[in-house]
Amino acid sequence: MREPAFWRRPSSLLSRLLIPVGALYGAIAARRLSRTGLRAGVPVICVGNYHLGGAGKTPTVLALAGILRSLGETPVVISRGYGGRLRGPVRVDPDRHAAADVGDEPLMMARTLPVIVSRQRAAGVAPARALGASVILMDDGFQNPTLARDISLIVIDGDRGLGNRRIFPAGPLRAPLPPQLARTDALVIVGPGSAADDIAASIEARGGPVLRARVVPDEASVAALRGRRVLAFAGIGDPSRFFRGLRACGVDVAAERAFADHHPFSQRDVAALQSAAEKDGLTLVTTEKDLARLRNNENIAAFAQAVAPFAVTLAFDDETALRSFLMDGIAKVRRLD
Repeated sequence: MREPAFWRRPSSLLSRLLIPVGALYGAIAARRLSRTGLRAGVPVICVGNYHLGGAGKTPTVLALAGILRSLGETPVVISRGYGGRLRGPVRVDPDRHAAADVGDEPLMMARTLPVIVSRQRAAGVAPARALGASVILMDDGFQNPTLARDISLIVIDGDRGLGNRRIFPAGPLRAPLPPQLARTDALVIVGPGSAADDIAASIEARGGPVLRARVVPDEASVAALRGRRVLAFAGIGDPSRFFRGLRACGVDVAAERAFADHHPFSQRDVAALQSAAEKDGLTLVTTEKDLARLRNNENIAAFAQAVAPFAVTLAFDDETALRSFLMDGIAKVRRLD
């Protein structure tokens, strides 16, 4: 879905009118937060956020997986598979599945680590453990009560923050903020900006770490675009962040096309993008997440071959602190189990 503009404006009349509906939604969500889910038998690290929309969860999951592997762990991801038709549980195979089957984010992650898609997250535990999981990384699911979370890391964009801080549909919050804060073990703030500073202060007051991180463009991706004028397109939570990131790397972005998050690209979309690029001699570039939706789609697979992917990774300012937090948290869970 595309984020409504009024989610960013506390003074919006429409937002104020929707507050009563948000109160009802929030009461139900808060009740769900208080429920206890299935114990997985191995530590479960949840990477989530307080609000709807993009914040950098997928790069965070990938970064955590790399750190966990360096600590000798075997991480396996469990994802709901948003946007996919398969209920699962099923292991994602990037050579066989399409985004329409399992969702774009699981498909992208499955190129580097084992991913189980399961609409009922608790049902994904057995296949994850069968793959040798010593730690389960739960992609999203902070507000879902079916699988017990041992460590919850919340991701917030440092520049965008939490919008008007009202509960859906009056704003982007998935549940009332106080019970979400109370269940947060660590906060990850991605990128510069002070929009989440008060949230960071609340987490620190509870004794939780606040970890700063930044998106780092892949050098090969940047090099491939040097000297070219590009048409950048993206269907992610915040396409403008992608466009800004390209320009910050010195890429000549001559045109932009923004789509809704998880947008299912059609042949009509592809034709329009190709026409615009050919007209002005532009190179097409998109995110790895968007490219995952284009690949393995027999109707537009040829188009995907002509699109340059812009890869990024997440780097933590203090990785040593994160490693210590993960080691201590995992050890504590194992002592209690």
